[in-house]
Amino acid sequence: MESRSGKTSSRNNTITIDCKDSKFILRKIILDFAILFCVGFLILVFYLWGTPYERGFFCDDESLKHPFKDSTVTNVMLYIVGIGLPVLSMCLTEFIRLRDHVSNYSRKVLGREIPPWVWEAYQVVGVFLFGCACQQLTTDVAKYTIGRLRPHFFDVCRPDIDCTLPENKWRYIENFTCLGGNAKLHKEMRLSFPSGHSSFSGYTMLYFSMYLQKRFTWRGSKLLRHGIQFLLMLFAWYTIMTRVSDYKHHWSDVLAGFGIGLLYAVVIFAFVSNLRKTPRSRSHGHEAELRATNGNRVPV
Repeated sequence: MESRSGKTSSRNNTITIDCKDSKFILRKIILDFAILFCVGFLILVFYLWGTPYERGFFCDDESLKHPFKDSTVTNVMLYIVGIGLPVLSMCLTEFIRLRDHVSNYSRKVLGREIPPWVWEAYQVVGVFLFGCACQQLTTDVAKYTIGRLRPHFFDVCRPDIDCTLPENKWRYIENFTCLGGNAKLHKEMRLSFPSGHSSFSGYTMLYFSMYLQKRFTWRGSKLLRHGIQFLLMLFAWYTIMTRVSDYKHHWSDVLAGFGIGLLYAVVIFAFVSNLRKTPRSRSHGHEAELRATNGNRVPV
């Protein structure tokens, strides 16, 4: 009789714990998405309603007299390679790595168990996207605060100032009206520093390279992993070089942007993600995440 009562009590306790853990995990997921949404929303605010600082110019500034050219690396190309490639690769890698993994601790949301590879992919991709959003917001804050003119300023703006007049030759001109281009180009021409393409490609390619360093464990070739990492960094390097050759940015703009991207990649990898831990320590780390509500908690 006591044995039956004990089994019933144990079963009820398990159901209670599973219910609490499910709510805890669901709350964690919602909070993660809310934080990522807030950062992403601020980026959207800058893009739609941001007004850059209105910097003036000198008529004899040769660095602003380059022709307007279309981007060699377009935004679509940048996002496909910078976000699509890493996210798909991370999901596929975690699936292959953990598809047959059996954990002693299940994670359930709304009564449905989450496979280990799905949970791991959620964490890896979530941290990657969070870092990407943070570096982009940092870049946008600098862009709109400084308002540096792009190298193709004169070609796009065509200011209503007669630079042939002697009184305008050495004068810093702040009050002018653009006669060429359109409103979108007039806004973009003031967003030269730092380079968004450079910071984005620097972050995504370096972070993805460091991810491969920890997850690419195939022993069939010594140089395959490093060859892929080289190609990723070469794409980032090519991207920032085209920003100068396309006259979209000054050399100092791409240097600053690339530095921002590399800095965020290192910081996110070292202090936010769990990628630095070895597989053994990660396994013990999951078990160590047992937190109790009355002494019991499924790891999350």
